[in-house]
Amino acid sequence: MPRVTRGFKARRRRNKVLTLAKGFRGGKHRLFKTAAEAVDRALCYAYRDRRVKKREFRQLWIARINAAAKQNGVSYSRLINGLTKNSIALDRKVLSNLAIVDPNAFTAVVRASAGQAS
Repeated sequence: MPRVTRGFKARRRRNKVLTLAKGFRGGKHRLFKTAAEAVDRALCYAYRDRRVKKREFRQLWIARINAAAKQNGVSYSRLINGLTKNSIALDRKVLSNLAIVDPNAFTAVVRASAGQAS
């Protein structure tokens, strides 16, 4: 009696995993069992790091805003507080970009946040 090899559906499932494992080193792109483990791990990291990326970018923006705010003689927290109190709706991404691309405009924003708050 011949052994059961599960037919084309099993092959299709294995090929799906091996396709995802393209570019992996060693047996991880060739052998189904190790490829399956590596792909599972890679997908977990990808899911996690899509969220971590958002955190890291926010940290970067805050660091840039803080540096630019200190050059204008105000701390980051006071700047954000002034913007909130004066209903200036600029998010951190935009503020960071403004600080890099157009420092004069950033200075104007700092003055607007501090001037009207007093």
